[in-house]
Amino acid sequence: MFFELFKNITFLSFLTNIFFRFIMSILTSSILSLVLFPLFIHMLHKFNIGQEVRHDGPNNHLQKQGTPTAGGFLILLNISATTLLWADLTHVGIWLLMMILIGYGTIGIFDDYRKIKCKNSQGISGRWKLFWQSMIGIFVFLIYALDFSSMPFSSVINIPFISHKIFYLQIPMGLYAMLSIFVLLGTSNGVNLTDGLDGLAIVPVIISSIVFSFFAYIAGSNLLNYFDVVQVAGVQELTIFCGAMIGAGIGFLWYNTYPALIFMGDTGSLSLGGVLGLLSILTKTELISIFLHGVFLIEIISVMIQVLSFRFLSGKRIFKMAPIHHHFELLGCPEPRLIVRFWILGIFCAFWGIVSLIIKLNLEQ
Repeated sequence: MFFELFKNITFLSFLTNIFFRFIMSILTSSILSLVLFPLFIHMLHKFNIGQEVRHDGPNNHLQKQGTPTAGGFLILLNISATTLLWADLTHVGIWLLMMILIGYGTIGIFDDYRKIKCKNSQGISGRWKLFWQSMIGIFVFLIYALDFSSMPFSSVINIPFISHKIFYLQIPMGLYAMLSIFVLLGTSNGVNLTDGLDGLAIVPVIISSIVFSFFAYIAGSNLLNYFDVVQVAGVQELTIFCGAMIGAGIGFLWYNTYPALIFMGDTGSLSLGGVLGLLSILTKTELISIFLHGVFLIEIISVMIQVLSFRFLSGKRIFKMAPIHHHFELLGCPEPRLIVRFWILGIFCAFWGIVSLIIKLNLEQ
């Protein structure tokens, strides 16, 4: 909105500067979260919208029973409002991100509603959840494939530690479509599985948003001289959306940190994970996101190992409980310590993602 209002006014041109709008999107969304969440938490208490704790989980989680949930709904509203204020609304990439945010968020809303309304319900079944996530993902991919000038379609991807100037990888359309849907589903459900402890998921989401804002900026700027990435025209505008995610995440963390006053629920985890997946697609860092999203990947793999071991090892389990953060809980690791250690792991993974862009330059020299 502000971009359209001020882009033709010379003395206010600084308001359209990408870096200024990025900072303002962080400040706007963080302030909105800090101000609105107390009111939202009070409303959730009033209507008795609280977390239903699984009885087969760790015993210390029983104290979380009744903690307000579905905080992701306010995160979605916050990110959407901030993006509409500071982004260039003629940019197709912004609307692709909004579609995933709202579409996956809607799935999460129905899932949270069923868990709250029907006591002891597990929400939407996993198969139906994957089905609707896939349908929305395919729809968004088809729009991306229309190749708009503000968000050109490309099936080229960055390969970690290998320069695209040495090895240029362009994937056929059909195969790239499958890869894109796989990335969307994997990242979305990875965040969802990670969201099991106070603040455990939101900090890696913030870290990823910071790194993707960096990836988006360098993919369309003269910093390409220093980082070996595939150039994507106009992708810098996505930094505004990333800024909104960073600010909304910081504001939410204020109330979600241990002991949490509110949880994001599937409304937040599915939508934020889906957006991170799409950001990796639009910035052509699908494979690099394997490093960046190491925490989410570990959580998914732990669940897969647990399911396979139970099925093929006569009911035996590798972990005491999956996802793996519950395994460490049952081993006696205090929740605050476990959470911070996962945050540190998330920072470490983010650095590896960035380093993979730098080391490629040395391979050419």
